Order: sequence, then C-alpha cells, then structure tokens
Amino acid sequence: MSLIVHHLNNSRSQRILWLLEEIGAAYEIKYYDRDPVTNLAPSELLAVHPLGKSPVIEDEGRVITESGAITEYLCERHGGGHLVPERGSDAYISHLEWLHFAEGSAMTPILLRIYTARLGEAAAPLEPRIAQQLDAHFAYMESRVGENGHFIGDDLSAADIMLSFPAEIAIMQGMAPRYPKLAAFVNMCHDRPAWRRAREKGGAYYGY
Repeated sequence: MSLIVHHLNNSRSQRILWLLEEIGAAYEIKYYDRDPVTNLAPSELLAVHPLGKSPVIEDEGRVITESGAITEYLCERHGGGHLVPERGSDAYISHLEWLHFAEGSAMTPILLRIYTARLGEAAAPLEPRIAQQLDAHFAYMESRVGENGHFIGDDLSAADIMLSFPAEIAIMQGMAPRYPKLAAFVNMCHDRPAWRRAREKGGAYYGY
C-alpha cells in the first residue's frame, strides 16, 4: 500500500482519515500519540517532516503536508473528482475559499484561545479580543450553512470535511445554543458512516 497517513491522536489529521473513507481510497495509518503532560506531538514526527506536525501523508514516496493541500491532492489524485464542485464554477471558487478558511482565518482565534489558556490571569488583556474573533468567525460560519446543512451545494464536499473541525470546536465550547446550524452540521458529519469508520480507525478524538 503506497498511501500512508501519519496520524496524531486528537488532531486535525482525523479529517484526512474521514476524507479517505469518503472517497474509498486504500491507505495505511502510522500512529503517533501526544505527550500526556504537554499534549504536544512526539519527536518521532520530526523524522517525517521538520515541523513535526500532523497530518502528513506519503504517496508513492512523496511527502505532502498542510491539511488544505492534502485535501486538494487526495480529491484530485484518488477521489475522481468526488467531493469537489466542477472546476471553474462559482461553487468551485467558494469551495476553495472555505477549504482554506478552515485552516487560515478560523484557526487563528482557536489556537490563540488554546495557547493563552495556559497563561491564566496573564491572558486577561487578550481574552476580549480572542472572544470577539471567535464569535465573529463562528457567526460567519453559522450564516453560511445552507438549508440542506452543507456549506456548498446539496451534498457533502471536501470543504465540509475541512470545516468540521472549527465547527466541532464551537460546539465543544458550549456554543450550540448560539449556533444551531453549526450544531446540526456537526451532528450530520458524525452521522455519516465514513466519519464513524474514520473515528474507529483514528482512535481518541477530543470529545467525540
């Protein structure tokens, strides 16, 4: 088997496993566990890529990093166009925007909240701004969930898979009453058989 996912428990690489299950591609998982004290990735990942982050995939010897790039690559190389709107269409442009929003705009305040949480009272001056940015990004996502429960079109897209992580963060932080469409979106994702298969293979995944 040539396709390998270097998978860190409780991480965004869970989405890559889900994507692979959705497109039906064969793959192998190499597992890595976070340090139980620091919650950081183990040094073994540094042997795979200098940043020591996950997800990382290997396909026929080629190492590929960054969730958005991995998602685009897998859909094109192994997905047969599945989960991606027609190239050149308005939907495709929106798909690209959301695909990269998930790891760009949305993750910045989320990571700030995670990191500053370790500072205790020292983080107090930053907290109002972080809270405002989290609300702005989650509210934006809430406003863009379609009537059918997806962000683009009538069916699941790769952008939905990428957006599942920030949406899960919102719900895990107790924001379901404020963002009911995001809550329904997360439930829809978790009800998919491919998501459940990926969860079983990937191991511990935060609160799910």
